[in-house]
Amino acid sequence: MNTIGNIIWFLFGGFLVALEYLISSILMMLTIVGIPFGFQTLKLAGLALWPFNKEVISTPAAEGCLSLIMNVLWIFLDGIWICITHLIFALLFTITIIGIPFARQHVKLARLAFVPFGLRVVPKSSISGNL
Repeated sequence: MNTIGNIIWFLFGGFLVALEYLISSILMMLTIVGIPFGFQTLKLAGLALWPFNKEVISTPAAEGCLSLIMNVLWIFLDGIWICITHLIFALLFTITIIGIPFARQHVKLARLAFVPFGLRVVPKSSISGNL
């Protein structure tokens, strides 16, 4: 089911969303100040390309002061707008029963888009073995 979901996601907009994140990441990395933010948008691009069977988890670095400062900057610069966009798409996808799995992926992307510093994207199988 995850493979079929990823293929449908890719064909109906996932590629374009990932390409937008990739382009914005490259543009952010043109400046030294934007490099950390560019790496976070690369993380978003990877998740936006194949979101099914992936999970967003918190890392030990998430409690650090630098993560907090960078997340606050991210929220005020672009994070809130990216998050709202993904939440609107999630709301639109929940109109139909078929769209609910895709809405869940947009919620996952919204969480990562809101505060990306201190979060990692991992395959689901690697975290289910640790529980």
